[in-house]
Amino acid sequence: MKRTNTAALICAAMTVVTGGAKPAAAEEAITYPADGSFADTAFAVENGIVNRGFVVDHVSHVGDMLNRTAGDVGATEQIFSAADVYLFCSATVSRDVMEVDPMNIVHCPYSIFVTEIDGKVTVGHRDYPDGEMQQVEDLLSEIARDAASGW
Repeated sequence: MKRTNTAALICAAMTVVTGGAKPAAAEEAITYPADGSFADTAFAVENGIVNRGFVVDHVSHVGDMLNRTAGDVGATEQIFSAADVYLFCSATVSRDVMEVDPMNIVHCPYSIFVTEIDGKVTVGHRDYPDGEMQQVEDLLSEIARDAASGW
């Protein structure tokens, strides 16, 4: 059986098609301004996930990490007062989207972030592709909106 390095072929094809242009640096985020404090909003996100029967697999304390390592990388400016990312998955929703296209695994686990910048708290998630991934986006938007409004 002949093995093909699909990633190398795709990169080569994209270089030809785009003339060497680089892909976009970041995906779009869907965000909601929060009514409460960072701590209250983060608590609401975690409860929103757990109360829907999901398990928070990991909380990434991005703000703490950036603040802790700022001196090590020569940073002079604080990005976030606080920033956490909650990672979780849904067996039901994941199965639905991966039955349509197994490569939707690239979107798993799902994440919701909470940030505080200059005293303003924001909750959000990435913007998923149209099609079957819309049900994931709808779920994340529901949890984020609830958390932002203090539910």
